[in-house]
Amino acid sequence: MTIELLKSKIHKVAVTEANLNYVGSITIDETLMEAAHLIENEKVQVLNVNNGERFETYVIKGAKDSGIICLNGPAARKACVGDVVVIISYCSMDFEEAKHFKPWIIFPTKENKLP
Repeated sequence: MTIELLKSKIHKVAVTEANLNYVGSITIDETLMEAAHLIENEKVQVLNVNNGERFETYVIKGAKDSGIICLNGPAARKACVGDVVVIISYCSMDFEEAKHFKPWIIFPTKENKLP
């Protein structure tokens, strides 16, 4: 049996841009992606702390150490610049293996940098 569980979490980062005229996705600072073990095109769930919106999209790699968190396309309607979001990815894993798995969780600063 396999189950879905938390793989990666970027806890509370600020949206720095919202670009409605784009195909879709979320652009994330490469440094944050690496720390959270996210890869480009990976499916993520985005939770908006300010308004309660929850949506899924995929990751685009942003410039390293830029602090960028940009919602693109329709996702740009789900948050305003300055809103705080949590970015989560999940994985499927064997039930017994999952009991010992530790997700990668990071807590960036208010400037979207690693502490």
